[in-house]
Amino acid sequence: MRTIRYLFLAALGIVLATVAFANRDTVTLRLLPEEISGFLGYSWQVTLPLFIVIFVGIVAGLMIGFFWEWMRESKHRSKARRAEKAAVRLSHEVKDLKRKKAGSGDDVLALIEDTK
Repeated sequence: MRTIRYLFLAALGIVLATVAFANRDTVTLRLLPEEISGFLGYSWQVTLPLFIVIFVGIVAGLMIGFFWEWMRESKHRSKARRAEKAAVRLSHEVKDLKRKKAGSGDDVLALIEDTK
């Protein structure tokens, strides 16, 4: 299994390196279109190699997807937490009921029931 993981990571590295070498030209990223930035008097821009823009876009998309999925599953996590608390509460209640029932009877049987 470890070998398959290393082979996959090596193939991924080769693909990423190939994309990086094929897209070394620089591009200018602007916050606003030129017409609007001329009207507002503010223009933020940065010049980067294209492969960095591609990789940052992929990472940003993954992060947005992970956050979206985390938010979508929050109701399932809260439901699981409530169910776990209820299970613990019911377990304690069952132990208390067994202890009360065994309290009037034999102490040895109460100890055996308590260890289960």
